Amino acid sequence: MSETTHDGTVAMTKPVSPDEGLTPARLAAKYGLSVSGARPSLKEYVRQLWGRRHFILAFSQAKLTAQYSQAKLGQLWQVATPLLNALVYFLIFGLILDAGRGMEKDVYIPFLVTGVFVFTFTQSSAMAGVRAIAGNLGLVRALHFPRASLPVSFALQQLQQLLASMIVLFLVVVGFGSYPSLSWLLVLPVLVLQFLFNTGLALVVARMGAKTPDLAQLMPFIMRTWMYASGVMFSIPIMLKDKPDWIADVLQWNPAAVYMDLMRFALIDGYGSENLPPHVWAVALGWAVVLAVGGFVYFWKAEERYGRG
Repeated sequence: MSETTHDGTVAMTKPVSPDEGLTPARLAAKYGLSVSGARPSLKEYVRQLWGRRHFILAFSQAKLTAQYSQAKLGQLWQVATPLLNALVYFLIFGLILDAGRGMEKDVYIPFLVTGVFVFTFTQSSAMAGVRAIAGNLGLVRALHFPRASLPVSFALQQLQQLLASMIVLFLVVVGFGSYPSLSWLLVLPVLVLQFLFNTGLALVVARMGAKTPDLAQLMPFIMRTWMYASGVMFSIPIMLKDKPDWIADVLQWNPAAVYMDLMRFALIDGYGSENLPPHVWAVALGWAVVLAVGGFVYFWKAEERYGRG
């Protein structure tokens, strides 16, 4: 563009852009641009996550297959590991410390094995969840996908592992005189509620672990303390009968104890409703909903920060 000056010479002038003077934010708004990696709305995030459901399932199955790929017994360790843990706990707590006092052996052994299997489900989900983001930074930084896919897939992996172990659990329960009955149908809602709780827990610790990687080193101690406080090896009401009632109530209402007690009630004939805390199903549902919804929202709020550190 040119113009004639007062002395008759021609000078070239720079054309004025219609965008000149606009701030970056206004320019982005004008041309419909958005920040790369910005957090989508909660509704859109749920839609994106549902769209990745096949990836979540395939990823969980691949992780499960690879978990014991270097071991000669392979997938048998899915069952052998909790069984060996149950055996160790029985030798120490059942025989030496008599943690099963007040229960017959044909009740205590299924009681113990059920507790170990069910608690391991929650424990493994939390342990895998805390490293879901920090342990997969290459994947997080290379591909664009809802990051919640990772902790959800790890929780799903642990559910598949538990389902394989349930066959052995059923055999142990039957071997000690508790045969299939209508109460066994309660296993399904218990597993659904516990899976929802575990998924929410995995989402919570995944966000915390992404910000503080050292949390992964603390988790074994946290989970061990939780296990001892949840009555895996002993009956909370019997063990604490000489203590104030509120202590037993608090321990029985903690989610790990709730899901273990419901599974024991469903499978073991000698474990009746008198061993359950009041309103146990409402408590189980409450824990599942609060952790699943709250954990999902808590994780979503930091979506744009994962992999940026």
